[in-house]
Amino acid sequence: MIKINYIALLFSAFTLISCGSENQNNAGEETSHHHEEGDHHHDEGHLYACPMHPEVTGKEEESCSKCGMKLEHNDNAGKPSDLSCFIEFKTSPEKVEAGKECTLFFTPKIKGKENELVPLDIEHEKKIHLIIVSEDLSYFEHIHPEYKASGDYEIKVLPKGIEYTDKKGKHETKFENAGNYILFADYKPTGGNHTVDKINLTVQGNAPAPKKFTKEKLTGSSGDYSMTLEPDGGKFITGGLMHISAVLKNKDKEMDANSLGDYLGAKAHMVVIGLDEKNYLHVHPNVEKGRFDLHTTFEKSGTYRGWIQFKADDTLHTVDFVIIVKEGTPEEIAKMKKEGGEMKGMKM
Repeated sequence: MIKINYIALLFSAFTLISCGSENQNNAGEETSHHHEEGDHHHDEGHLYACPMHPEVTGKEEESCSKCGMKLEHNDNAGKPSDLSCFIEFKTSPEKVEAGKECTLFFTPKIKGKENELVPLDIEHEKKIHLIIVSEDLSYFEHIHPEYKASGDYEIKVLPKGIEYTDKKGKHETKFENAGNYILFADYKPTGGNHTVDKINLTVQGNAPAPKKFTKEKLTGSSGDYSMTLEPDGGKFITGGLMHISAVLKNKDKEMDANSLGDYLGAKAHMVVIGLDEKNYLHVHPNVEKGRFDLHTTFEKSGTYRGWIQFKADDTLHTVDFVIIVKEGTPEEIAKMKKEGGEMKGMKM
Protein backbone atom coordinates (compact mmCIF):
# COMPACT_ATOMS: atom_id res chain seq x y z
CA MET A 1 0.00 0.00 0.00
CA ILE A 2 1.40 3.37 -0.85
CA LYS A 3 1.77 5.19 2.43
CA ILE A 4 0.98 8.76 1.65
CA ASN A 5 0.59 11.22 4.33
CA TYR A 6 -9.05 11.83 -4.96
CA ILE A 7 -5.10 20.94 -0.54
CA ALA A 8 -7.24 20.75 -4.32
CA LEU A 9 -8.09 22.19 -1.17
CA LEU A 10 -8.90 21.30 1.76
CA PHE A 11 -11.20 20.24 3.84
CA SER A 12 -13.35 20.11 6.20
CA ALA A 13 -15.88 12.97 4.50
CA PHE A 14 -18.37 8.40 5.81
CA THR A 15 -20.28 3.76 6.83
CA LEU A 16 -22.45 3.25 3.87
CA ILE A 17 -24.68 6.17 2.99
CA SER A 18 -26.97 6.50 0.04
CA CYS A 19 -26.83 9.36 -2.45
CA GLY A 20 -27.75 12.07 0.01
CA SER A 21 -29.31 9.71 2.58
CA GLU A 22 -28.49 6.84 4.94
CA ASN A 23 -27.76 3.35 3.76
CA GLN A 24 -30.13 0.91 5.41
CA ASN A 25 -27.24 -1.47 6.13
CA ASN A 26 -25.53 1.17 8.29
CA ALA A 27 -28.40 3.04 9.87
CA GLY A 28 -27.49 5.95 12.09
CA GLU A 29 -24.37 6.94 10.17
CA GLU A 30 -24.70 10.32 8.52
CA THR A 31 -22.58 11.87 5.83
CA SER A 32 -20.58 14.89 6.86
CA HIS A 33 -20.27 15.86 3.21
CA HIS A 34 -22.06 19.15 3.90
CA HIS A 35 -25.06 19.66 1.66
CA GLU A 36 -26.03 23.31 1.40
CA GLU A 37 -28.81 24.57 -0.80
CA GLY A 38 -27.59 27.16 -3.25
CA ASP A 39 -29.90 29.56 -5.05
CA HIS A 40 -30.66 28.48 -8.60
CA HIS A 41 -29.12 30.97 -11.00
CA HIS A 42 -30.26 30.93 -14.60
CA ASP A 43 -27.91 31.82 -17.43
CA GLU A 44 -29.84 31.80 -20.68
CA GLY A 45 -32.18 29.21 -19.19
CA HIS A 46 -29.44 26.94 -17.85
CA LEU A 47 -28.25 26.10 -14.34
CA TYR A 48 -24.63 25.78 -13.30
CA ALA A 49 -23.30 23.76 -10.38
CA CYS A 50 -20.10 22.41 -8.94
CA PRO A 51 -19.30 18.96 -10.38
CA MET A 52 -18.19 17.81 -6.92
CA HIS A 53 -20.86 19.62 -4.88
CA PRO A 54 -24.02 19.85 -7.05
CA GLU A 55 -25.91 21.60 -4.24
CA VAL A 56 -23.70 24.66 -4.83
CA THR A 57 -25.13 26.57 -7.79
CA GLY A 58 -24.41 29.86 -9.49
CA LYS A 59 -23.55 31.47 -12.78
CA GLU A 60 -21.41 30.08 -15.57
CA GLU A 61 -18.18 31.91 -14.69
CA GLU A 62 -18.42 31.43 -10.93
CA SER A 63 -16.61 28.94 -8.71
CA CYS A 64 -17.69 26.57 -5.97
CA SER A 65 -17.67 28.05 -2.48
CA LYS A 66 -16.51 24.73 -1.04
CA CYS A 67 -13.71 23.57 -3.30
CA GLY A 68 -13.02 26.36 -5.81
CA MET A 69 -13.88 24.32 -8.91
CA LYS A 70 -15.49 26.12 -11.84
CA LEU A 71 -19.25 25.61 -12.06
CA GLU A 72 -20.47 23.47 -14.95
CA HIS A 73 -23.75 23.26 -16.84
CA ASN A 74 -26.16 21.06 -14.85
CA ASP A 75 -29.90 21.60 -15.26
CA ASN A 76 -30.50 19.08 -12.47
CA ALA A 77 -28.53 21.22 -10.03
CA GLY A 78 -30.00 21.53 -6.57
CA LYS A 79 -32.67 18.93 -7.28
CA PRO A 80 -32.82 15.56 -5.55
CA SER A 81 -31.43 12.70 -7.60
CA ASP A 82 -33.93 10.34 -9.20
CA LEU A 83 -31.60 7.52 -8.20
CA SER A 84 -31.61 6.12 -4.67
CA CYS A 85 -28.15 4.62 -4.91
CA PHE A 86 -25.56 3.28 -2.49
CA ILE A 87 -22.32 1.32 -2.47
CA GLU A 88 -22.57 -2.27 -1.24
CA PHE A 89 -19.26 -3.15 0.43
CA LYS A 90 -17.90 -6.65 1.00
CA THR A 91 -14.54 -8.21 1.75
CA SER A 92 -13.05 -11.63 1.03
CA PRO A 93 -12.29 -13.14 3.47
CA GLU A 94 -15.01 -11.60 5.65
CA LYS A 95 -12.49 -10.80 8.40
CA VAL A 96 -9.64 -8.58 7.23
CA GLU A 97 -6.37 -9.15 9.09
CA ALA A 98 -3.34 -6.87 9.18
CA GLY A 99 -0.61 -7.96 6.78
CA LYS A 100 -2.74 -10.63 5.09
CA GLU A 101 -4.16 -10.73 1.59
CA CYS A 102 -7.81 -9.89 0.95
CA THR A 103 -10.05 -8.31 -1.68
CA LEU A 104 -12.36 -5.33 -1.23
CA PHE A 105 -15.53 -5.22 -3.33
CA PHE A 106 -17.49 -2.02 -4.04
CA THR A 107 -20.78 -2.53 -5.90
CA PRO A 108 -23.07 0.40 -6.85
CA LYS A 109 -26.72 -0.47 -6.19
CA ILE A 110 -30.11 1.20 -6.65
CA LYS A 111 -32.64 0.59 -3.90
CA GLY A 112 -35.47 -1.53 -5.19
CA LYS A 113 -33.43 -2.56 -8.25
CA GLU A 114 -30.52 -4.27 -6.57
CA ASN A 115 -29.99 -6.76 -9.40
CA GLU A 116 -29.40 -4.07 -12.04
CA LEU A 117 -25.92 -2.89 -12.99
CA VAL A 118 -25.39 0.78 -12.15
CA PRO A 119 -23.22 2.72 -14.63
CA LEU A 120 -20.92 5.39 -13.19
CA ASP A 121 -19.62 8.52 -14.89
CA ILE A 122 -15.89 9.05 -15.28
CA GLU A 123 -14.77 11.97 -13.11
CA HIS A 124 -11.13 13.01 -13.11
CA GLU A 125 -10.26 9.96 -15.20
CA LYS A 126 -11.78 7.42 -12.78
CA LYS A 127 -15.22 6.06 -11.90
CA ILE A 128 -14.55 5.69 -8.17
CA HIS A 129 -12.03 7.65 -6.14
CA LEU A 130 -11.42 5.76 -2.92
CA ILE A 131 -9.89 7.64 0.00
CA ILE A 132 -8.68 5.42 2.85
CA VAL A 133 -7.69 6.87 6.22
CA SER A 134 -7.00 5.36 9.61
CA GLU A 135 -9.29 6.47 12.41
CA ASP A 136 -6.55 8.66 13.90
CA LEU A 137 -5.84 10.15 10.41
CA SER A 138 -2.19 9.16 10.52
CA TYR A 139 -2.64 6.99 7.41
CA PHE A 140 -3.90 8.18 4.02
CA GLU A 141 -4.29 6.59 0.60
CA HIS A 142 -6.10 7.64 -2.59
CA ILE A 143 -6.69 4.65 -4.89
CA HIS A 144 -9.10 3.56 -7.61
CA PRO A 145 -10.98 0.25 -7.59
CA GLU A 146 -10.92 -1.56 -10.94
CA TYR A 147 -14.20 -2.41 -12.68
CA LYS A 148 -15.03 -6.08 -13.26
CA ALA A 149 -17.58 -7.67 -15.62
CA SER A 150 -19.61 -8.71 -12.55
CA GLY A 151 -20.41 -5.05 -11.90
CA ASP A 152 -18.11 -4.94 -8.88
CA TYR A 153 -15.18 -2.58 -8.43
CA GLU A 154 -12.30 -4.34 -6.72
CA ILE A 155 -9.12 -3.57 -4.79
CA LYS A 156 -6.56 -6.24 -3.97
CA VAL A 157 -5.01 -5.82 -0.52
CA LEU A 158 -1.68 -7.61 -0.42
CA PRO A 159 0.77 -8.51 2.35
CA LYS A 160 3.48 -6.02 3.27
CA GLY A 161 6.17 -5.68 0.67
CA ILE A 162 4.29 -7.30 -2.21
CA GLU A 163 3.62 -5.14 -5.26
CA TYR A 164 1.16 -5.66 -8.07
CA THR A 165 1.31 -4.12 -11.52
CA ASP A 166 -1.56 -2.81 -13.60
CA LYS A 167 -1.68 -0.76 -16.80
CA LYS A 168 -0.87 2.40 -14.84
CA GLY A 169 2.28 1.02 -13.26
CA LYS A 170 3.35 -0.54 -9.97
CA HIS A 171 1.33 -0.10 -6.80
CA GLU A 172 1.55 -1.49 -3.31
CA THR A 173 -1.64 -1.91 -1.33
CA LYS A 174 -1.78 -3.25 2.21
CA PHE A 175 -3.25 -2.79 5.65
CA GLU A 176 0.02 -2.97 7.51
CA ASN A 177 -1.50 -2.04 10.86
CA ALA A 178 -4.60 -3.33 12.60
CA GLY A 179 -7.29 -0.89 13.73
CA ASN A 180 -10.28 1.02 12.45
CA TYR A 181 -10.25 2.55 8.99
CA ILE A 182 -12.65 4.84 7.14
CA LEU A 183 -13.14 4.48 3.39
CA PHE A 184 -14.70 7.33 1.42
CA ALA A 185 -16.06 6.12 -1.94
CA ASP A 186 -16.36 9.22 -4.15
CA TYR A 187 -18.43 8.63 -7.32
CA LYS A 188 -21.28 9.80 -9.58
CA PRO A 189 -23.93 7.39 -10.91
CA THR A 190 -24.98 8.15 -14.48
CA GLY A 191 -28.12 10.28 -14.29
CA GLY A 192 -27.65 10.95 -10.58
CA ASN A 193 -25.80 13.42 -8.40
CA HIS A 194 -22.21 13.23 -7.20
CA THR A 195 -21.99 11.57 -3.81
CA VAL A 196 -19.59 10.21 -1.20
CA ASP A 197 -20.30 7.02 0.73
CA LYS A 198 -18.58 6.51 4.06
CA ILE A 199 -17.57 2.94 4.88
CA ASN A 200 -16.14 1.72 8.18
CA LEU A 201 -13.68 -1.17 8.15
CA THR A 202 -12.00 -2.91 11.07
CA VAL A 203 -8.69 -4.66 10.40
CA GLN A 204 -8.05 -7.43 12.91
CA GLY A 205 -4.84 -7.67 14.91
CA ASN A 206 -2.92 -5.77 17.55
CA ALA A 207 -3.51 -2.12 16.75
CA PRO A 208 -0.81 0.44 17.58
CA ALA A 209 -1.55 3.34 19.89
CA PRO A 210 -3.32 6.15 18.02
CA LYS A 211 -1.21 9.09 16.97
CA LYS A 212 -2.02 12.56 18.28
CA PHE A 213 -1.98 15.73 16.20
CA THR A 214 -1.76 18.72 18.51
CA LYS A 215 0.65 21.04 16.70
CA GLU A 216 -0.08 22.86 13.46
CA LYS A 217 1.95 21.73 10.45
CA LEU A 218 1.57 23.95 7.40
CA THR A 219 4.63 22.71 5.47
CA GLY A 220 4.87 19.20 4.10
CA SER A 221 7.48 17.53 1.93
CA SER A 222 7.96 14.63 -0.47
CA GLY A 223 11.40 13.93 -1.93
CA ASP A 224 12.91 17.19 -3.19
CA TYR A 225 9.53 18.92 -3.13
CA SER A 226 7.82 20.84 -0.36
CA MET A 227 4.61 22.82 -0.07
CA THR A 228 3.55 25.48 2.42
CA LEU A 229 0.02 26.70 3.12
CA GLU A 230 -0.39 30.44 3.61
CA PRO A 231 -3.92 31.42 4.76
CA ASP A 232 -5.07 35.01 4.38
CA GLY A 233 -4.72 36.76 7.71
CA GLY A 234 -2.11 34.26 8.85
CA LYS A 235 -4.49 31.72 10.42
CA PHE A 236 -7.42 29.46 9.66
CA ILE A 237 -10.78 30.61 11.00
CA THR A 238 -14.47 29.77 10.71
CA GLY A 239 -17.16 32.12 9.45
CA GLY A 240 -16.47 32.67 5.76
CA LEU A 241 -14.80 31.53 2.61
CA MET A 242 -11.06 31.50 3.20
CA HIS A 243 -8.40 32.16 0.58
CA ILE A 244 -5.28 30.02 0.94
CA SER A 245 -2.10 30.02 -1.14
CA ALA A 246 0.01 26.90 -1.44
CA VAL A 247 3.65 27.61 -2.28
CA LEU A 248 5.46 24.78 -4.08
CA LYS A 249 9.26 24.46 -3.87
CA ASN A 250 11.83 22.17 -5.44
CA LYS A 251 15.05 21.92 -3.42
CA ASP A 252 13.97 24.99 -1.42
CA LYS A 253 13.48 27.07 -4.59
CA GLU A 254 9.94 28.21 -5.38
CA MET A 255 8.62 26.82 -8.65
CA ASP A 256 5.64 27.54 -10.91
CA ALA A 257 2.86 25.05 -10.19
CA ASN A 258 1.83 25.31 -13.85
CA SER A 259 5.02 23.42 -14.74
CA LEU A 260 3.66 20.25 -13.11
CA GLY A 261 2.12 17.52 -15.20
CA ASP A 262 -1.54 16.68 -14.71
CA TYR A 263 -2.56 14.06 -12.18
CA LEU A 264 -6.06 12.67 -12.72
CA GLY A 265 -6.98 15.65 -14.89
CA ALA A 266 -5.77 18.39 -12.53
CA LYS A 267 -2.51 19.99 -11.39
CA ALA A 268 -3.21 18.79 -7.87
CA HIS A 269 -5.83 17.17 -5.68
CA MET A 270 -6.44 18.00 -2.05
CA VAL A 271 -8.35 16.08 0.60
CA VAL A 272 -9.17 17.54 4.00
CA ILE A 273 -10.75 15.56 6.86
CA GLY A 274 -11.75 16.78 10.30
CA LEU A 275 -10.13 14.91 13.18
CA ASP A 276 -13.25 14.84 15.37
CA GLU A 277 -16.22 14.44 13.06
CA LYS A 278 -14.35 12.94 10.08
CA ASN A 279 -16.02 15.43 7.74
CA TYR A 280 -14.52 15.25 4.26
CA LEU A 281 -13.72 17.54 1.35
CA HIS A 282 -12.00 16.75 -1.95
CA VAL A 283 -10.80 19.86 -3.78
CA HIS A 284 -8.94 20.78 -6.96
CA PRO A 285 -6.95 24.02 -6.54
CA ASN A 286 -6.48 26.53 -9.31
CA VAL A 287 -3.08 28.01 -10.14
CA GLU A 288 -2.72 31.79 -9.84
CA LYS A 289 0.60 33.52 -10.49
CA GLY A 290 2.44 30.24 -10.21
CA ARG A 291 0.96 29.27 -6.83
CA PHE A 292 -1.88 26.94 -5.97
CA ASP A 293 -4.94 28.99 -5.11
CA LEU A 294 -7.36 27.39 -2.68
CA HIS A 295 -10.72 28.44 -1.33
CA THR A 296 -12.69 26.66 1.35
CA THR A 297 -15.06 27.24 4.25
CA PHE A 298 -14.46 25.77 7.69
CA GLU A 299 -17.83 25.39 9.33
CA LYS A 300 -16.44 24.26 12.67
CA SER A 301 -13.30 24.95 14.63
CA GLY A 302 -10.93 22.11 15.46
CA THR A 303 -8.04 20.11 14.03
CA TYR A 304 -8.02 18.97 10.40
CA ARG A 305 -5.66 16.77 8.42
CA GLY A 306 -4.95 17.73 4.82
CA TRP A 307 -3.16 15.95 1.97
CA ILE A 308 -2.17 17.44 -1.39
CA GLN A 309 -1.16 15.16 -4.26
CA PHE A 310 0.66 16.21 -7.43
CA LYS A 311 2.84 14.61 -10.05
CA ALA A 312 6.44 15.65 -10.73
CA ASP A 313 9.36 13.81 -12.31
CA ASP A 314 6.93 11.02 -13.24
CA THR A 315 6.37 10.41 -9.53
CA LEU A 316 3.22 10.90 -7.49
CA HIS A 317 3.98 13.08 -4.47
CA THR A 318 1.83 13.47 -1.38
CA VAL A 319 2.40 16.16 1.23
CA ASP A 320 0.44 16.19 4.46
CA PHE A 321 -0.63 18.97 6.82
CA VAL A 322 -2.14 19.57 10.24
CA ILE A 323 -4.50 22.54 10.21
CA ILE A 324 -5.89 24.08 13.39
CA VAL A 325 -9.01 26.16 12.80
CA LYS A 326 -10.11 28.78 15.32
CA GLU A 327 -13.50 30.43 15.73
CA GLY A 328 -13.48 33.63 13.71
CA THR A 329 -14.22 36.81 15.63
CA PRO A 330 -16.80 39.24 14.19
CA GLU A 331 -13.94 41.57 13.27
CA GLU A 332 -11.96 38.84 11.51
CA ILE A 333 -15.00 37.61 9.59
CA ALA A 334 -15.90 41.15 8.51
CA LYS A 335 -12.34 41.74 7.32
CA MET A 336 -12.31 38.45 5.43
CA LYS A 337 -15.52 39.36 3.62
CA LYS A 338 -14.32 42.89 2.90
CA GLU A 339 -11.11 41.62 1.33
CA GLY A 340 -13.09 39.40 -1.01
CA GLY A 341 -12.78 36.15 0.90
CA GLU A 342 -16.25 35.10 -0.19
CA MET A 343 -16.74 34.41 -3.87
CA LYS A 344 -19.14 36.69 -5.62
CA GLY A 345 -22.60 35.23 -6.09
CA MET A 346 -22.00 32.14 -3.97
CA LYS A 347 -24.25 31.12 -1.14
CA MET A 348 -22.62 29.05 1.61
